[in-house]
Amino acid sequence: MVALPTIARSIGLISKPSRQWQFHTFRCLLLDSVSDSVKLRRLSDADSGIVELTLDRPGSKNAIGKDMLIGLQHSLETINRDLSSKVLMMCSSVPKVFCAGADLKERKEMSPAEVQSFVNALRSTFSLLEVLNIPTIAVIEGAALGGGLEMALSCDLRICGENAVMGLPETGLAIIPGAGGTQRLARLIGKSLAKELIFTGRTICGTEASSVGLVNYCVPPSSAYSKALEIAREINQKGPLAVRAAKRAINEGLDMDMASALRLEEKCYQQLLNTNDRLEGLKAFAEKRKPKYTGE
Repeated sequence: MVALPTIARSIGLISKPSRQWQFHTFRCLLLDSVSDSVKLRRLSDADSGIVELTLDRPGSKNAIGKDMLIGLQHSLETINRDLSSKVLMMCSSVPKVFCAGADLKERKEMSPAEVQSFVNALRSTFSLLEVLNIPTIAVIEGAALGGGLEMALSCDLRICGENAVMGLPETGLAIIPGAGGTQRLARLIGKSLAKELIFTGRTICGTEASSVGLVNYCVPPSSAYSKALEIAREINQKGPLAVRAAKRAINEGLDMDMASALRLEEKCYQQLLNTNDRLEGLKAFAEKRKPKYTGE
């Protein structure tokens, strides 16, 4: 994992003093990040444990610039350290846009070396998102293009509206997807179709994305958030240690041969045997009630 100061130095923002997180109590806990374009909030009451990371850069269609990149990295590192977080929803506050990709106006002013450093930092950030120790859900309404789709591909689940538009158009700019798109898209939908979409830069709608397995659900326009919240609530009710262990077993096991993957599964299972949550699950089942998990 690349630490925040390292990434900040690589894209020339370390001279800008970081604001500390400020906590305010409402129906949800709002967090003021180091970026004005990334908002983080924790839901409360029955939804405590669900965290929302919202992209909020309306003037640029959530294009990823230096400020947003720093905000994403800082937010993900904060979530990863917080044991009270159980599931993350990645959303957009901008109508008809999830994320339009990299900020090309900003990139135009960069030298080739600065571009390379920025793309390396973006790739590192999306890798951090991919291995985040809790489940992640991308809520896609409207456009998810280039780096925006690469960000969604780094999440565990993707929910989109029928009006969504997704694609990796980088070859039209004489470059390739450089933040994991060539690898994650092929692993998700298969090599041949991924090649077609990347070679041509073609965009697809939400319905087609669902048919090829790029998203988990395609729902009517403006319904993606509701569906994502429904799934987040289901996950939030499960044993948090078990969910984290399951994510690790799946993610790491897919890169192993079967025998090694099964040993990993055994190790992850064993780590849950002596937890209070496992005993609570058995007790709740016997008493025919909902379990109250504490993550211990």
